[in-house]
Amino acid sequence: MYMKNQKNRFSSGLIDRRKFVSTALATGAALPVLSMAGSAMAATPKKGGTLRIGKAHGSTTDSLDPGTYENGFSTATGFLYGNCLTEISNAGDLVPELAESYTSDDAKTWVFNLRSGVTHHNGQALTSADVIATYNYHRGEDSKSAAKGLLTPIVDISADGDNKVVFVLDGANADFPYLVSDYHLLILPSKDGKIDPTAGIGTGPYVIDKYEPGVRVNATRNPNYWKEGRAHFDAIEMISIIDVTARQNALMNGDVDAIDRVDPKTVNLLGRNPNISILETTGTLHYTMPMRLNVSPFENYDLRMALKLSVKRQELVDKILLGHGALGNDHPISSATSFYANDLPQREFDADKAAHHYKKSGHSGAIQLSTSDAAFAGAVDAAELIAASAGEAGINVEVVREPKDGYWSNVWNKKGWCTCYWGGRPTSDWMYSAAYVNTTEWNDTAWVGTDASKRFNELVIAARAELDQAKRAEMYRETQLLVNDDGGSIIPMFANYIMGVSKKLSHDDAVAANWEMDGEKAPERWWFS
Repeated sequence: MYMKNQKNRFSSGLIDRRKFVSTALATGAALPVLSMAGSAMAATPKKGGTLRIGKAHGSTTDSLDPGTYENGFSTATGFLYGNCLTEISNAGDLVPELAESYTSDDAKTWVFNLRSGVTHHNGQALTSADVIATYNYHRGEDSKSAAKGLLTPIVDISADGDNKVVFVLDGANADFPYLVSDYHLLILPSKDGKIDPTAGIGTGPYVIDKYEPGVRVNATRNPNYWKEGRAHFDAIEMISIIDVTARQNALMNGDVDAIDRVDPKTVNLLGRNPNISILETTGTLHYTMPMRLNVSPFENYDLRMALKLSVKRQELVDKILLGHGALGNDHPISSATSFYANDLPQREFDADKAAHHYKKSGHSGAIQLSTSDAAFAGAVDAAELIAASAGEAGINVEVVREPKDGYWSNVWNKKGWCTCYWGGRPTSDWMYSAAYVNTTEWNDTAWVGTDASKRFNELVIAARAELDQAKRAEMYRETQLLVNDDGGSIIPMFANYIMGVSKKLSHDDAVAANWEMDGEKAPERWWFS
């Protein structure tokens, strides 16, 4: 594993050939070292070309404001022009980004030391003032940022000179350095303590030239990018192609070089094209059907449980994912996430129990499930399968097909029951902070006010401060049980990321699985062969 990482660093230009060879010899890899160096040199990144990406996301209501990002197109756009304090590497590790290092003695006060010599696209030097202004924008009293809930534990941010930022939390949080890698928290240039969130100016690998919400973004390489061995393309063109057939045709016709969210139903056919490679990664992506407790009739526990018991999860994995994924258990923590409890009973389809809870709920009539393939490939088919299995329990589920454009702004987080996807997060606390605690804007089930949700929020806070890992594991196990039982989301499956990539493209051996397209950083990390 060590030499694989060294090979990745050599391929990325982070170390030279002499360093690579000497390191390999020092580990005793004398015989294969020259062949390893040769293969690594063959994969050495080349500069040039325009990378064209077809994205399955995008809405005309999108904005350059990072606080509004709610889909993969926006996330990828943000990573074109901006950086965070930390990032998840392509190997899946947390590494410093704009912060050169970070330390804490008690997990409550965190000190981040910023890199020197980094400039924004407008020529302004990165300073601690930019970090403070950025974070205050998201955590302000009137902020509508999706990251506001994530930052609630912060009680104070201060500068210790131009290159040091001190965060004080309301309690210990051992995972705080993970949270500051959130894609909403791109560090933007400040003036008089304020940022312009819609300017599209940051410290990132590319400079935005043209931005059409829900349509496309064009960018050119930042000539002063501070990361060595990254940002190899001359230009980037990212296009929103929500229809999966149109997206795959664009790749096959050579109109784009890479696409995300390949349909599992046609992945084998696409892979037969001699000019295309299929890239598949397994991580924390999960498909959900959130029921909002503040919309009738989903405030009713028995109704929620009836619907959970009426879903044939294996059927969804088999027919929607075609095996490219795994069973979900109505909580968002996957086996790739910290503190996953692998001993919880798997919820199964049970028509009799579902009928029992449905009768107990006192509900009658149709229950609407809003859906669109904008949520995920096969979302409409998944909704139809759920309607069919619910029918076996005597529950009438009416599938409502919603328009693809505007789905995330008009349906998700608004209508009572819909289809959705979550990219997931690498830690349990981060996942909960993003979508389940009662302070986040993205609590898409409006799971607040019940005894279980109150207990859940107490546990999340306590687990952050608990440094005994065994005790922490027990707390997180209970949180998973609470979400599974009382929570408002049906989570039937975890899906693999499936991407189609031109064989003209190259990348490191390691490809990130925290988001699609190498953690949505393919423009920064990939190159043309």
